[in-house]
This record gives sequence, structure tokens and C-alpha cells, in this order.
Amino acid sequence: MDTDSAGTPPTTTEARLALIDSALALPYPVGEGDEDNGVRSSGPGHHLLILRASQDFWDDRSPELVEPAEQEIEAEFSVLATALSERWGEPETVELWPYLEGDEDGVRAAVPEPMGQLCNLAGSMQVWRVPGGTRWLGLSIGQADPEFPIWLLAAIGETATLPGR
Repeated sequence: MDTDSAGTPPTTTEARLALIDSALALPYPVGEGDEDNGVRSSGPGHHLLILRASQDFWDDRSPELVEPAEQEIEAEFSVLATALSERWGEPETVELWPYLEGDEDGVRAAVPEPMGQLCNLAGSMQVWRVPGGTRWLGLSIGQADPEFPIWLLAAIGETATLPGR
């Protein structure tokens, strides 16, 4: 995959698309585990990639620092979404917040991956169904906490994990 030995995200749109293509071709591992090849996490039926990361905001969360970082990530999201739409057509929006909710007793059911990770980072994602297979590709922007970097994320999963499928 197109990362350095430290797993740094790719630096160009072309490299990000190549990372997505490579991850789409990867088999899913039998168990959970982080990968050295640019995949943030992988497990049965899923891969989650960090395509771009802003700086962290531990020392300064001022709007003058955060807003330009958000704009850069959003701009790259748009570029990638356009390229993926040219390949596979318009995406559907999948809301992730329902995965955080519990049942009427407040108990949260087991959430399939990568939805379990994504719902803690982002509110929604754009999803394309990969032609000729059972996989989907999701693109989202997420952040674990205000001090953490803003991430451009790609998720790959099995069609059965999408709502209503």
C-alpha cells in the first residue's frame, strides 16, 4: 500500500485512490487486528483506512487553527467523492448515529464493524456499492475528540452490514 513504514496516510489524491483500490482487493482477516499497510484496522468483514489526517489540537483548538484544517479535509473529501462517483455513480448517505442508540432499555446491541468504529467518529458517510461483488466503500470525515486530528476515512465492508440490506 502507499504508506511509509510509520503508516502515514498518502499525500496525494491519486495515492489515496490507489490505497482504496488496494484495500478493496485485500482479503478480510479472520480476527481483529491493526495492519502495517495503511489500514487503520481490519477484521472479519471490514477494513478502515485513514486517508488524510490534520494536525492534532492538543495545544490549540482555536477556530483560526481548526477551521482551515476542516476545510482542507472537506476539500479532499469532495475530490475523492467526485472521483468515486465517476467510477460507480452517485453514493447513498448512511447515517451512523443510529448505531450509538440503545434499545428501549438503553442497552446498545452489538454493532457490526466497521460501523462500530465509524459511529464513534462521524455522523454519516457516503457509500458506493462496488460493482461485481459484495463489498461497499464508505467515505466520511471523523474526529474522536476535539483535541484529536480530523480524519478523512474510508471504510470497506460487506453489503450485509448496511442498514436495510
